[in-house]
Formats: sequence, C-alpha cells, structure tokens
Amino acid sequence: MSSDTPATSPQPSANQLATKAQAWSALFSEPMSDLVKRYTSSVFFDKRMWKADITGSLAHAEMLAAQGVIAQADYEAIQKGMAQIQEEIESGAFEWQLDLEDVHLNIEARLTALVGDAGKRLHTGRSRNDQVATDVRLWLRDEIDLIAGLLNELQLSLVEVAEQNVDVILPGFTHLQVAQPVSFGHHMLAYVEMFKRDAERMLDVRKRVNVLPLGSAALAGTTYPLDRERVARTLGMEGVCQNSLDGVSDRDFAIEFSAAASLVMVHISRLSEELIVWMSQNFGFIKIADRFTTGSSIMPQKKNPDVPELARGKTGRVVGHLMGLITLMKGQPLAYNKDNQEDKEPLFDTVDTLKDTLRIFAEMIGGQVNPATGTKEGGITVNAANMRAAALKGYATATDLADYLVKKGLPFRDAHETVAHAVKLATQKGVDLSELPLEELQSFNPNVQADVFEVLSLEGSLNARNTLGGTAPAQVRAQLQRHRARLG
Repeated sequence: MSSDTPATSPQPSANQLATKAQAWSALFSEPMSDLVKRYTSSVFFDKRMWKADITGSLAHAEMLAAQGVIAQADYEAIQKGMAQIQEEIESGAFEWQLDLEDVHLNIEARLTALVGDAGKRLHTGRSRNDQVATDVRLWLRDEIDLIAGLLNELQLSLVEVAEQNVDVILPGFTHLQVAQPVSFGHHMLAYVEMFKRDAERMLDVRKRVNVLPLGSAALAGTTYPLDRERVARTLGMEGVCQNSLDGVSDRDFAIEFSAAASLVMVHISRLSEELIVWMSQNFGFIKIADRFTTGSSIMPQKKNPDVPELARGKTGRVVGHLMGLITLMKGQPLAYNKDNQEDKEPLFDTVDTLKDTLRIFAEMIGGQVNPATGTKEGGITVNAANMRAAALKGYATATDLADYLVKKGLPFRDAHETVAHAVKLATQKGVDLSELPLEELQSFNPNVQADVFEVLSLEGSLNARNTLGGTAPAQVRAQLQRHRARLG
C-alpha cells in the first residue's frame, strides 16, 4: 500500500458504537453525558415500533437493490439479518441499548454486527428524519385498523342490547328533566350512530396516515435515484409525500388521529355518565355485572361503577394528549426538530388507552361467552319496570296531548298553552295526565274524546313517532336491520 492510500479503519461493532455513543458522526470530540443520554433517548418507548422499522427498512433495501444503488447480495444479507433480529426481538433476546438512542440505531447497529458492510449500506438515501416519520405512520396505520375493528365490536354490543329492549320504555331527558318516552333500544342506537361516525373518521384519517415520507431524507431529498413509488407500493401505502420538507416534519396525521380518538372518548364518556346515573339507587334503571364494579372499603352496601367512572376520567387524559400535540407543533419552523421526539409518548398512550377502553366497554355492554356453559352472560341488566315508572313521573306524554289537539284543529301555540293548564291541574292532584277524568280533560277543550287515553299512554306515544329516525318500535327495528347489515 502506498503512503498516499488512506488506511481502511476497522468498523466498530454494535457494542463499540454504544460505548462511543457517537453513532451518528465522528465529528464530536467528547461523548454525550449520561444525563443527556437519558434525557434525549427514546429507545425505551419507541422500541414498540420495531416491526414497522424492519418492514420499512426491508422495503427501502429492496428498492435500493432494484435501482442498482446496492448489490443484490447486500439486500439478501439485509433480509437474513433482519429475520434474525425479528426472531431475537420476539423471543426477548434482543438487547436494547440506551447508548444507541432509539429503535432505529439499535436495529441498525445489530444488523451491522450480523451482516457487516451490507448493514451499513441500508441507510443509503435516507435519514432518521424520514425513517421515523415512516415508522410512525406504518405503526399507526395498523393500530387504526385494530381500533376500527374494536369500534365495530362495541357497536355490535350496543345493537344486541337494543334488540333485546326495543319495547322497553325509558324516559327521554332534555336538561336532565323528563321530556318524552323513548324506546331503550332507540336510546342505545344513538350511541351506535356516534361510534359509527367514529369508525368512519378513523378510516378517513387512515388515508392521510398511509402516505410515504421515506425518500425525503433529512429535509431536501437525496441524490440517489430512489423509486419512492415502488417503496410505497411495497408497503401498501396510498402515495408519497410530495414535498421533502413537509414529509419529514409533518405530524398533522398524529394530531388528526388524536382528535378522532378524543371524539371516541367523548362518546364513551357520555355513555359512561348515563350508565353511572342509571346504576344509582335513585334511578335503578340498570345493573352492571359485578366483574366491572368494585365495593367500598368502609361501606359494605356499595357497588361502584368504577369502569365507567375511570373511562370518564381517561377521556381527559386523551384530550390532554391532543392539546399537547397541537402545542408541540405550533412553534416549530421547518423542517425536522428534536421537539418531534415528544410526539410518540402521547400518541402511544392515546392508542393504548383507546384500545383498552373499547375492549372493556364492548364486553361490559354486550357481555361475554361463559366457556363452561357456552352461553353469553350480559354485562348490563335492564330494569324495565323502574324505567317505566320513571317515565310516568314527568308528564312525558304532554307533547302528545298537544299534538292531539292540533289534529283536532287547534293551533299548536294554543294547544301548548292548553296542555300546560292540564299539567298544572294534574300536578295539583298528584296524578298523571292519563289519570285525569275525561270530563276534566274536556273542560280544557271540548274536542277531546275518549281516544285521548291511547294518545296519553306511553306505548301510544312511542308508536305515534313512526317517522324515519323516530323512536317507534317499528322504526327502531328497521334501524337494527340496517346496522346488522352494515356491521355483519
């Protein structure tokens, strides 16, 4: 070797990289302090993206080989090394190293230790900036698919309860005052509609998640002849990010997902509030299965609805993560900044909280199959008698009497006033409108006939609302058929 030829230095192993803690560059003259390592490291929370990291890396390597940027032999070595890394991670044998900072460098260092120079060539034409953006999108895409499935399961649980309670009469409330009688099945289907919209939102968000930033490199693209569309097709993505600056720095998809997740939790919280109220002794409308409740450490008679209460509380946690992500992004200049490391923990926790909540609510509402008997044990038990008694307390059919008078020719405003006087009399006598004698009802309007008592019955009130979207049992059954056909 001539004196002009630079000597080839031996390449460091994964452990040597970790020891030097300078995996990104030889530029630095002193190692990172242990405090900064702990402060800046993300490996112990972003390692959950290992599968996405391997999947994205293999697609990138396949494209590099197809484009002639790396040799086919290098690609095959990368495939073999990644297969071993996957096996090590799945078995728990993989050693995650704090000094290697994140999931990407840990996997790359192990790959290099396994396959040598081929592992070093993997990072050609990419940066950790576009790599992490890709990994988060791949990981979140799969989680959205799981969440969409869980939303369907919850809807099916609600549909089952609705089917069993179409003819059960519940007092419908406005301002938490008895308003009009409704079918309990109809009430349950209101939540099905909410969660249906949530599922649709999730699938809509998925379209914007499922776009490829890889190939944007650090911020400006790359000089290598990459085929980004090929990578997108390999990964099942719907397109590529069209601007490299935006590709590495965009976190709109994470914010949008968190907003959709927050809405799911808001709907869960509204349902929780009703379950909590209905379970109280003052209402006694439902019972929640013991496996979803707890007792008191001092009051032996207590049965507390802990699951709905905790879900109501966790809603604030998820909404808080949304606010955190929005605040994280609002002051960042283009392109990538270290701030974006802070996107993962709130995003991960949002996903975990949402999945756990949906799973437990689907079982709490719809029950589960007892393996010993093969029968399904319901999560909530409905007390139809208490619901009916409550519906009779608040003059829930007053609007029906007003509609009856309108059909007899009275203007609605006059009918409204007339019924108010009738309610006042019934209140003074301590009876329901249906318990007033016909003569007294006729004293308010002579057109009242004996058929008014059918109108004033709870069943008559329900059956009269036989329009699309109404609470009449016939309409509720039609909606149930629609939801069954949609959900399968």
